[in-house]
This record gives sequence, structure tokens and C-alpha cells, in this order.
Amino acid sequence: MSTQILFEHPLNEKMRTWLRIEFLIQQLQSSLPINESADALHFFRNMGDLLDVFERGEIRTDILKELERQQRKLLTWSEVPGVDMQRIDSLRSQLKERGSVLMSAPRLGQTLREDRLIALVRQRLSIPGGCCSFDLPTLHIWLHLPQAQRDEQVSFWLASLQPLKQSLDLLLDIIRNSAPFRKQTSLNGFYQDNGDDADLLRLQLDLAWQLYPQISGHKSRFAIRFLPLDSERGIIPERLDFELACC
Repeated sequence: MSTQILFEHPLNEKMRTWLRIEFLIQQLQSSLPINESADALHFFRNMGDLLDVFERGEIRTDILKELERQQRKLLTWSEVPGVDMQRIDSLRSQLKERGSVLMSAPRLGQTLREDRLIALVRQRLSIPGGCCSFDLPTLHIWLHLPQAQRDEQVSFWLASLQPLKQSLDLLLDIIRNSAPFRKQTSLNGFYQDNGDDADLLRLQLDLAWQLYPQISGHKSRFAIRFLPLDSERGIIPERLDFELACC
């Protein structure tokens, strides 16, 4: 049985930022519950990276604009004969509700930036081995608190990200499902096409080939070059079938 690997590639800066935020929030949740220093360092490192991402660009503004844009797109869909109006109305009300919650939420990352423990750990992360117990006695004692107390604090931190996470989850779900996968064929490991103002490329490839795509381009035009995982002995087939969705 073949295993399909899904690769995603953003075609603009906005989508690149959103995929990074999604990835970092997933990483935060993957280190829970925090019951030893390795979990804690994984958690705080990803939290620091997330705060760094928040400091670049107008993330909240871009998401609010996209929530409105998707509502307008759904409005045009509602004029198509035979469309599922119940589904469209449900999505539009979800988009509107997420937008209201995000608009009234505090500044992105404000709760996290003001937290003393997060700030202390973040300062030491850039120093090799800088989170030893003698460097960070605050973290050391925090790791010895009752598990329930730590869990409560982590839940409070993650709850502050919920308005952003819920809006982003809905948007990315709509974008990912906006285009079907279609079979394409690359010749000698190369494929190019027009992006048609897409935000995201999604590519499915059979693991058996042990190839990965190197994608370049933007929303109007893109190129894909397939490269072998084993750069010395790997083989690139003359014709390679893969599935592609331009979302």
C-alpha cells in the first residue's frame, strides 16, 4: 500500500506567516503536559518563536481582512444554482463571529509578553545551555510545582491565543478545501504552471519515490523541481505523477 506525503507551499508572505503560526501553536500543544525540563524548553522555545512572529507585520489586520474577503466570496457562491445554502450560511456566520472575537481581543501576544516566567526563559534561550537550573532557578522551581498548578498556568497562556487560533483554523480550512487535488505529471523532475491568484499549493507525492518538491514562485506563476532525498544515488523518473491543488 502506497503512502502519500502532503507538502504545502505558501505563494505569498501572508500565507507563509499563517502557516508558521499554525505550526508553532501545534508545537506548543505537542509538548503538553509539561512535567520535565525537556517539555518545558520545547514549549518556551516555541512560545518565544511565536512572539517573534507576532512582532512582524499586521497579522491581526490581515486575518480580519481575509475573514471579510471569504465572507464576500461565499456571498457570490450563494448565487450559484444548486449550492448548499445551509453550509454557506453556516460558514458566513462562523467567519463573522470569529472576526468579532478577534477584533475585541487584546493585542496579539500581550498576555504572554507580560508574563515574567516567559520573559525570563526567553532571555536565556539564545545562550547555549542557558536554561540550566543555576541559570534559571525560577524555571527550576516552577517545574517542581504540583502538576495541576502548572497545567492551570499553561492553559491560561494558551487561552490567550484562542481568538487568533480559531480564526486562523477556520480560514486555513476554507482555503485548503477551496480547490480539489488533480493529477499532474512532471517531466525529468520539473513542472510549472500558472497560480491563478492562489495563496497555497498543496502537493501529494508517493513516499516510495523518496523525492521532495522544491517550489519557487508566487500567486501568478510557480515552478516545482523534484529532488531525491539521497542526493548521490537517488533517481528522478522521466515522468512522475503527483497530485496538486492550487488553493
